Amino acid sequence: MAVTTWYLEMRSREAIRPKWIDDPHLRILEATARQWEFNRFLYLAVGRDWAWNDKRAWTDEQWKAYAESPKLCTFIAYVDGSPAGYFELQRDDEGGVEIVYFGLMPAFIGRGLGAHLLTTALEEAWRMRPTRVWVHTCSLDHPGALKNYEARGMVLYRTDLAP
Repeated sequence: MAVTTWYLEMRSREAIRPKWIDDPHLRILEATARQWEFNRFLYLAVGRDWAWNDKRAWTDEQWKAYAESPKLCTFIAYVDGSPAGYFELQRDDEGGVEIVYFGLMPAFIGRGLGAHLLTTALEEAWRMRPTRVWVHTCSLDHPGALKNYEARGMVLYRTDLAP
């Protein structure tokens, strides 16, 4: 099966088209106490249904180096104290910030949290004062992923097709 990968970017904070939900049970917090095991847990739990396979075989040492990098920031969405989703932001070598991973736990999909979480991810990325914010997604990801990125103001700049 061919896989399409879409690359999207945002060149200014003003391009954000926010969508917020009013939910007093929702909190989004940065995980400033770095715990590579937690990053691995989030990656595996959120990516389980979407073919996130690139880091599944990583060793503990690889996870530790990744999660403890000063270029990486991890934010977790909690609903009533339970992890509902997360995003990771990483500075790149060209002055940009990549949304490396973004997604919701299976139990929280379809509740309107994705647009709110992405709005927060974009706001946090722009606080890092990048030249651009970018992300890639693919046809194996949640069917609404590409639409959510575009609805929040991100613009497609490249498409790849892999056999």
